[in-house]
Amino acid sequence: MVFDGSIMTVTVDILRLPDGSEARFEVVEHPDAVTIVPVDEFGSVVMVRQYRHALRRVLLELPAGKMERGEEPAAAAQRELREETGLAAGELRPLGGFYAAPGFLTEYLHLFLARELRPSPLEPDPFEIVEVVRVPAAEARAMVASGEIRDAKTIAGLCMTLGASRVQDLLG
Repeated sequence: MVFDGSIMTVTVDILRLPDGSEARFEVVEHPDAVTIVPVDEFGSVVMVRQYRHALRRVLLELPAGKMERGEEPAAAAQRELREETGLAAGELRPLGGFYAAPGFLTEYLHLFLARELRPSPLEPDPFEIVEVVRVPAAEARAMVASGEIRDAKTIAGLCMTLGASRVQDLLG
């Protein structure tokens, strides 16, 4: 272990390869997380605009966050949705998931579609300052296609839920 922080651990692993040589792998261990695609009664996606310090810029993203130790993915999704948007979902449908960056990061993201939204705010994390933005589904798809949305979990979540072949099935 070369770093043990509040949200991640970094290790350096030396592995012997089949040919006998050694390879060094740097691994970021991070808790699994959830990403939520909240769709309101008008077919708009509820997103958040927030500052991302590593990039020194504001991004438009789906609500998301890390799971607490022992927390089930659906419970984490409801909690994060309430913390970031002030909304709870009457219907929360799991849609699978994906690894964020499997070349160096252990984080797995569980994806959920949230519908039947109602006000139910929770206190946000103190360091998170977010602006809630409602984006019509067609506009969200266009923002992915144009490159305006550049966050990987948001692109994956929107493509998995708003892709042309799935719109009728999921939102209709």
